[in-house]
Amino acid sequence: MDMDVNMLFFTLLMCYNPYVFGLFEDINIENDLSPDLTDFDLDISPRRVPRQVKSMLIKETKPHIQELSVKTTIISRYAFTAVSCTMLNRHSAAAEGVFQFLIPKNAYVSNFTMIIGGRVYPSEVRPKEKKVKQGKGGEAKPKNKEAGEQSSAPEVEVFRMGASIPGRNRAMFMLTYEELLQRRLGRYEHVTSLRPLQLVSRLSVDVTIVDHSTITHLEVLPLRNGKSNTAFASGASAAKTPAKPALPVSTVIKQNKTFCRITFSPNIVQQAKITTSGMLGEFVVHYDVERELGIGDIQVLNGHFVHYFAPKDLPVVPKNVVFVIDTSASMLGTKIRQTKDALFTILRDLRPGDRFNFVSFSNRIKVWQPNRLVPVTPLNVRDAKKFIYMLQPTGGTDINSGIQTGSSLLSGYLNADPDANHNSVSLIIFLTDGRPTVGELQSPSILSNARAAVKEQFCVFTIGMGNDVDYRLLERMALENCGMMRRIPEDSDASTMLKGFYDEIGTPLLSDIRVNYTEDSVQYVTQHLFTNYFNGSEIVIAGKLTNQSADSLHVQVTASNSDKSIVLETDVALRQREVETERHVKEAAAGVGSGVTGAGTTGSVADDFVERVWGFLSVKEGLRSRLKSQTSREREGHTQQATDLSLTYHFLTPLTSLVVEKPQVLADGTMAKDTPTPTPVTTETNKKAVSANELSDETEGEEDTSQSLHLMKDQPGGQSSTVSKTTGKIVKMPAQKSVTISKTSADGDPHFVVEFPLSKLTVCFNINGEPGHILRMVSDHKHSGVTVNGKLIGAPAPAGSHKQQRTYFSTITIVVNRPKRSYIEVTPKKVILDGRDRLVLPCDTTVSVESGGLAVTIVGKSTVTVTIGRTISFVILVHQYKNPAPYQRNHLGFYISNSKGLSHDCHGLLGQFLYEEVGLAELPGNATATGDNSTFERSHILKVKGRSVPVVQKTRRIYSGRQSVDCWFARNNAAKLIDGKYDDYVVSHLFDTGDWTHGSNGA
Repeated sequence: MDMDVNMLFFTLLMCYNPYVFGLFEDINIENDLSPDLTDFDLDISPRRVPRQVKSMLIKETKPHIQELSVKTTIISRYAFTAVSCTMLNRHSAAAEGVFQFLIPKNAYVSNFTMIIGGRVYPSEVRPKEKKVKQGKGGEAKPKNKEAGEQSSAPEVEVFRMGASIPGRNRAMFMLTYEELLQRRLGRYEHVTSLRPLQLVSRLSVDVTIVDHSTITHLEVLPLRNGKSNTAFASGASAAKTPAKPALPVSTVIKQNKTFCRITFSPNIVQQAKITTSGMLGEFVVHYDVERELGIGDIQVLNGHFVHYFAPKDLPVVPKNVVFVIDTSASMLGTKIRQTKDALFTILRDLRPGDRFNFVSFSNRIKVWQPNRLVPVTPLNVRDAKKFIYMLQPTGGTDINSGIQTGSSLLSGYLNADPDANHNSVSLIIFLTDGRPTVGELQSPSILSNARAAVKEQFCVFTIGMGNDVDYRLLERMALENCGMMRRIPEDSDASTMLKGFYDEIGTPLLSDIRVNYTEDSVQYVTQHLFTNYFNGSEIVIAGKLTNQSADSLHVQVTASNSDKSIVLETDVALRQREVETERHVKEAAAGVGSGVTGAGTTGSVADDFVERVWGFLSVKEGLRSRLKSQTSREREGHTQQATDLSLTYHFLTPLTSLVVEKPQVLADGTMAKDTPTPTPVTTETNKKAVSANELSDETEGEEDTSQSLHLMKDQPGGQSSTVSKTTGKIVKMPAQKSVTISKTSADGDPHFVVEFPLSKLTVCFNINGEPGHILRMVSDHKHSGVTVNGKLIGAPAPAGSHKQQRTYFSTITIVVNRPKRSYIEVTPKKVILDGRDRLVLPCDTTVSVESGGLAVTIVGKSTVTVTIGRTISFVILVHQYKNPAPYQRNHLGFYISNSKGLSHDCHGLLGQFLYEEVGLAELPGNATATGDNSTFERSHILKVKGRSVPVVQKTRRIYSGRQSVDCWFARNNAAKLIDGKYDDYVVSHLFDTGDWTHGSNGA
C-alpha cells in the first residue's frame, strides 16, 4: 500500500513538474546530503544552500511546502488563476497541513480539491443557509470578520483550509479563482500574493496575458509588502518610483504584440535573501492595451458578448465637489495629518473650471464657505489650505449631519442655476474613520436621510480609514447614490491612498452614459446605464445573444461631455468577432500549455470566458442590488438570483459556501480505511465549509452554515500511468477533479429531470418504455458530432406496486464523430471504447483513458465520465447490487455535466431542452386531489416552445438517492412537453446517429 501511495505522488508531482525526477541526478551529490535534507526536494544543489537555511528547513515541525505553483491566464482582462501547493509531512506521526492563500477581494473561488494519502477530496459550492443560533450541542464555527475587523490588506481575502496529513506522506491542495481586472488610472493591475509563511523548495508564478488589442504598456513592479497594496495607492505613488524599477529576482518576460508571459521562480536561497519568514509580498503586473476608437472593443463567443468601452482624448468635464471630512477625536495624530497632506495635494490638482467646498464634522459641523461652492482661484485655494490646516480633531462622530450638510450645500448650488451646471459632474467625497456616535445612530435612518438629501442629483463617494469603520454603511451609502467606496487600512499610507482615489474620480470625461444594442437581439444584459465615466477607467457590459445566426449587432452609445451630447454607433460583425475571439483563446491555451489545467478547471472554463465574464458581472450586479434593496421581498429576489448564478458558475460568493470532505487520520498517523460502499455518506465531523469573506455584504442574522454534501465521493486510487499493450493508448489512474453534475438526467425507472437555469425551473417526466427499446437521449450528429442512446431492460415491479413492470437503462452508447469516429458502450459491468483501436475496461476499476480530444474516466463501481473536447461531458452512474432482489436489475443513470459544446439544434429526449426557456402559470379553479384524497396538488401550466403543458409539483430523488429535487411533473409520457411522441425517440440500434426529422407538437 505504501509503495502504491508513493508511486501515486511521484506520478502526480511529475505531472506538475516533470524535472523533479532528475533533480538530484544532475548535481550528483547524493552522498553529501543529510537524510533529513533530501526530504525537501530542493531545486538547487543542497551543497550551495546556506547553513542557516539548511538549519531552518531541518528544524521545521510543520509540513514543508515542497512546491507552490501559481499560474494565471488573462484573456481580454478576465483572469483565471490556478494554485497548486504540495506539502510533505516528514515525520512518522500525522500532522496538520494548512493551505492558506490570499486572493483578490473582487475574485471568486471556482474550484478547490485536495489529494491526500492517495485519495481525492473534491469540493462543492452550495447555497449558504441563514444564521441559526446554536445551542450547546452545536459545532463551533469561526464567524467571518466584520468589515471593521479586516486585516491590513483590505483588497485581499484569505482562503484557508487545514487537513491532517498521514505520516511520511504528501498532500496536494489545488485552488482556482477568477477575476475581471478593473482598469484604474489607465492600466490593469494583477496581483499574486506570496505569503506561504515558510521557505518553499520550488516556487513559481506564471502570468500569461493574451488580448485582442495590442499590449501598449507592461510593467512588473518590485515585490510589494502589501501595506498600501491597492491599485489606486500604487498608482498615486508611481511618480515616486524609478522610471524602470528593478525586476524581482529570477523574473523573465517574453512578449509580442498581443501576448506576453511573465515567470517568477526564485529558488530557496533567493527567497531567503528576500525574507526567511516566507512573507515575500505581492508580485504585481501592470499593463494596458490599445483602445479602439468609437464604441470600443466587443468580444463574442458561444452565444455571449462582452463590451469594453474606454474612450480617450476627450475634453475634461468640470466638476462640482464637496469634501466632507471626519474630524472626530479618533482622527487625532497620523490620520488627520495624512488626510491634510492628501487634501493639500488635491487642492493643487483642481482645475480652473471646477467648483468646491469643504465640510468638517465631529459632534459639531463646520463649513468653509457657507451656502455656496467657490471657483478654483489662487485666493480660494490659499484660503482652503488655511481651513484644512486649522482642522483639530475633537468630539464624537455625527455621520448623519455631515452627509446632510454636504448634500445641502451641493444641492443648493445645483438648484440655484440648473442650466449653468448642465454639463458638469457633481460629487461628494465623504471620509470617516469610525461609526456614528452622535446624532442619528441607526444606519437605515442615515441611509434614508442621505437618499432624500441627494435626490439622485449627484454621486457620493465614501472612504473608510482604519478598523473601526462601519464599512457596510459606507458601501450602501455609495451604492445607493451612484458612487464607490474605498478602504484605507490601519497603519497604511493614507495620504497616498486618498490621493490615488481622488485621481480615479478627479477627471470625469462623460456623464449619463447609455449603451443600447439591437432590440430583441440581446438579453440578460448587465448594467448599461452609467452616471459617469472617469479618465483611466473602463466600462464593461456583457450579455447573451438571442440570435446567434445574426450577421451583425447594432451598438449605440449616447453620453454627455463638457459642451455637448455625443452619439457613437456602429454595426459589429458578429461572425468576424467570434473568429477573432476564438483565435486569442487558442493563443492563451497554446501559451500556457497543459500546466494551467493541472490545478483545476482553468483550461476548460477559459473556452467559455465570455460567458463567465457575463456570469461574473451578473453576480456582482446581483450582490450590489441586494445590498441596495429597500424591502425584504426585493432583497430576497436579488439574493435568489445571485445565488442561482453563483451555483451555475461554481463561484464562492457571500451567498454560497464551499464544502469539502476531509480525510480521517488515525492516531498512528495512517489513513482510516475506506468503507465498502462506493459513495460513502459524509458527515459534519469530516467536512468543513469555507466561506467568502462577506465584508460589508454581511447580513445581520446570517452566518456561514455547513450543509449536507451530495456527490462528494472518496475517489479510490490516485494517478499512476500504464500503457495498454493492445492499443497503445495512455491508460492512467485518474487524479479525479471535482465532477459537476447537473440535474438534467435520466435515471432509475427511468425518471427524466430537466433543469432550466435561466428560467429557475426544474421539470421532470417519466417514459414508460418497453424492454429492448433503444431511446435517443441526445442527438447532435450534424453539428457537434455527438449522439447518445440508451437501451431499456425490464424488471418486475416490487410487491404492492401499481406497476406491472419497470424499465431501466442497461446500456448507454455515445457516438463521437469528431475529431475522429469513436464508439463508447457502457454497461454496469464494463466500458468498451472502440475507435481506431478497441479497449475494454471493467467498471470495478479506477482508470482514465485519453485519446485525442476524448477522455473516459472510470471511478470504480461508481461513475463513468466521458469528456469530449473539453466542452461536452456526460456522467453515467453505475448502479450495481451485491445480492439483488427479484425486482432489482443492475442499471445505469445518465447525467449531462457540460453541454457547452452541443449546438442549439441539439435534440433527443434530453437534448431538446438544453437551450430552451420555459414559463409557468397557475391554473385557476379547483386543485387536483392525490390518491388518498388527503392532500391536493394545485395544477399549473408550463409554457414551452409555444405549447401549454399541464404540470404538478413533485419531488424526485437523484444522484443515487442522495439528493431530492423539487420539479414540475408532466404526465402521460411527457405528452406536449417533448416534441412529437414516445415512438419518435425509439431508434433501430445502439449506434444509430440519425438526426431528428419530426416536427413539433402544436400548442
